[in-house]
Amino acid sequence: MPRLARLDAPGVLHHVIIRGIERKTIFRDQTNQENFVDRLSQLVPATQTSCYAWVLMNNHAHFLFRSGPSGLADLMRRLLTGYAVSFNHRHRRHGQLFQNRYKSIICQEDTYLKELVRYIHLNPIRAEMIENLGALGQYAFCGHSLLVGTGECDWQDDGYVLGYFGTHVDAARRRYLAFIEEGLDMGRRPELVGGGLVRSLGGWAGVKKIRQQGMDRIKGDQRILGDSDFVLSVLAQANDRLERRYDLKERGYDQNIVAVKVANIFEIEPDDIFLKGRQKPRVDARGLFCHWCVRELGISLTELAQKLEMTVSGVGYAVRRGEALAKQFGYRLLMDP
Repeated sequence: MPRLARLDAPGVLHHVIIRGIERKTIFRDQTNQENFVDRLSQLVPATQTSCYAWVLMNNHAHFLFRSGPSGLADLMRRLLTGYAVSFNHRHRRHGQLFQNRYKSIICQEDTYLKELVRYIHLNPIRAEMIENLGALGQYAFCGHSLLVGTGECDWQDDGYVLGYFGTHVDAARRRYLAFIEEGLDMGRRPELVGGGLVRSLGGWAGVKKIRQQGMDRIKGDQRILGDSDFVLSVLAQANDRLERRYDLKERGYDQNIVAVKVANIFEIEPDDIFLKGRQKPRVDARGLFCHWCVRELGISLTELAQKLEMTVSGVGYAVRRGEALAKQFGYRLLMDP
């Protein structure tokens, strides 16, 4: 069966899982772990991604991310490619380090954020890497320590998660810790990481209940963790984006046509968009051009960076600038019928 395309969009909550190829070790020592964390510390802020939970194991890792303006793919590509090159060089090995693609599951926040934070942070105890919660609070390569106040991590958003447990930090930390402790006997909880329809209904008990009620046509999708309405909503939005891109392609829209349309708006020549310079009309035009190319045509940040002779992060900033301009002035690449 062909694998499904990843679902990605700005501002979406993702449970991300990476694994070593053939389940081999991807963090051989503390130096590897620190290298990976250093990359996260740079890329999470650079891509305006929010990280709510994370843990590094020996042969895999989990993250709970809210994607930034350019989506999740840019962060993961730069993170995994850079780390794999560094790992192979240091350990004098060649070839693929990670198992296929990273796994990304879009999550319904109100229902699952707390559950996923707990599931992710208890991984070391379930795997018997860490003995108890006290030791987990001292484990440097897990987001739990920041949430209980025993660790530091300036790229992890502890305030947002603790906000689910209270308005005062100390009380919120106590409630968070009690919540984590309640999960010690819950086991591996496969409904949070796989199962498609099973996940969408809240586990096998949900499936059984639905079947007893004679309701068979409940929507599920292995890329989404949420109730049926949430699944349908996410899929509808994804289909709308794909249909719009197909429509633009059929009408002949490409980078050149986008450049002409942008140039007309700002009363400059299309070639001016590709020239270096900080003049406001040119900077604004470049931003709108990047926004439409990425959001409407689906062109990657890397491809645009090469075209414009910019850094990937610079293109990401231009996309955000162009998005703000489009909202402020109502610019549309293709008007709806």
